[in-house]
Amino acid sequence: MQKINGKITQSNQKGSSILQLNTLLLCAVVIIVSSCATTKQNNSGNLVIKEQGAFSAGGTVITSEGTFDPLKPWNVPQGGQTRHGDHADVFYQIPVNAKHNAMVFLHGYGQSRRSWQTTADGREGFADMFLRRGYGVYLVDQPGRGEAGQTTKAIQIAATPDDQTWFTQFRIGQYPEFYDGIQFPKDSLSLNSFFRMMTPNTGNVDEATIVNALSAVFEKSGDGILFTHSAGGSPGWKTAIKNDHVKAIIAIEPGGFTFPQGEVPEGNRGGPGVPLEEFMKLTKIPIIVYYGDNIPKEETNAASLNFWRNVLATARQWAKVVNAHGGDATIVYLPEAGIKGNTHFIMSDLNNKEIADLITKWLKEKGLDK
Repeated sequence: MQKINGKITQSNQKGSSILQLNTLLLCAVVIIVSSCATTKQNNSGNLVIKEQGAFSAGGTVITSEGTFDPLKPWNVPQGGQTRHGDHADVFYQIPVNAKHNAMVFLHGYGQSRRSWQTTADGREGFADMFLRRGYGVYLVDQPGRGEAGQTTKAIQIAATPDDQTWFTQFRIGQYPEFYDGIQFPKDSLSLNSFFRMMTPNTGNVDEATIVNALSAVFEKSGDGILFTHSAGGSPGWKTAIKNDHVKAIIAIEPGGFTFPQGEVPEGNRGGPGVPLEEFMKLTKIPIIVYYGDNIPKEETNAASLNFWRNVLATARQWAKVVNAHGGDATIVYLPEAGIKGNTHFIMSDLNNKEIADLITKWLKEKGLDK
């Protein structure tokens, strides 16, 4: 503020304010442009969604003994009440001109649907990749996990530190060392993000409950391709047996398999065998199973590696049984296909787009891309 010819003027103050405003606007433009550039690098253009939403599928209802009195305070324990639980929670997106077969994604142990949505370093996950390719996607939190935390059978949730166990078991490396050539981002921020994707069971949920809930998802999605990961593999086989809407299975490193009775190998983690007439349903759909790198051919002194060595051997034996009964099951050990460095999380590794391209090619070969 100045005094000129006896009058007070604010011209300098206004000029200063305008300069400051212009500077702020310029900074905002720079930030927006930088943000757009980053988004463009991480994604492949706009996603066009026709429909999206969320729903619960399956589940049970239990009722406590007694009579409920609505006049009592909310925090006074009362009988005569119901509890809805043991359902799956589903987030779905349908693109414009969606293909006939949707994709239903089931996570693995200690995970939620987030493992399909993004990666440790914030890149696009399989859900968006296949949405861009024209598939409706249904992302499932199984009963007792993630958004489906309401259960009817209590469990004690532990808070035991275990990050290093999962780093090792998921074949990122032998903590604290990464495996050579690993397809996993090695920076501390990505590792922190990866560990924060782990989530506990909130109830004592058995496999049959998961299968029932997942089958209910397919009743809403209609015909679809089931993606499973890790521990999601075992209930995935049984869901395909239970529900004819499952038209194909793409399994990422399943840990257990469903065999016919009398043909279950020792050490299989997929439970007892099922009657042959049930097993035969798995021979009516195309199935492909992927395993990543660093699975040794011979026994080692690392328990984590021996675990996966045995799982891969069981997978190959299982595929032979499926195909001997007239099925179409393929086991892909990625290093043998010339793709090296993948972890247990093939769908979110640094080369996940390359893996998605492989899957897309397989879908086309099987006529599942219409």
